[in-house]
Amino acid sequence: MNATAKLTDLIGALEFESPDYITRYDRQEGRIVMVEECVLRSVEQGDEDVPEGLPKWQQEQHDTARAMEADFGERFIAPPSRFEFHEYSHMERFIGSVEDESASEQLWRAIKGKGAFRYFKDTLHRLGLQDEWYRYREKAMKKFVIDWAEENKVPYTDDLREK
Repeated sequence: MNATAKLTDLIGALEFESPDYITRYDRQEGRIVMVEECVLRSVEQGDEDVPEGLPKWQQEQHDTARAMEADFGERFIAPPSRFEFHEYSHMERFIGSVEDESASEQLWRAIKGKGAFRYFKDTLHRLGLQDEWYRYREKAMKKFVIDWAEENKVPYTDDLREK
């Protein structure tokens, strides 16, 4: 039942979370699926009627929502979550790895208080450290997603190496 997932798909799910969509990993298909929150809720409430004349993609979304409702926990599982990734903690770890003491201090100041993420990114750009941060973040996300896959017994292919 466990098809092979691509790391890029799992990372994509981690990076794209929206309150308007419910995202799940489909073990059978080995891919991330998304349905509109309102469609899944209507299925959960027993509204099985699909309106006539819907475009094919909306009909497929209703079918996916029904499958998700019927088989959550086995076939469909929650994908890696941005909230579980704790990006702020990774920002702190990155700052701790910056060897330039002045740059490190500026980054520590940037993440204190309101607007921490924006100030952090602004400071990275001003210091010319944005590429280092994005490499660090990508590596941390990859490790996080691999740990999630192994914990959930999801086989994966590392398609990030191919880039």
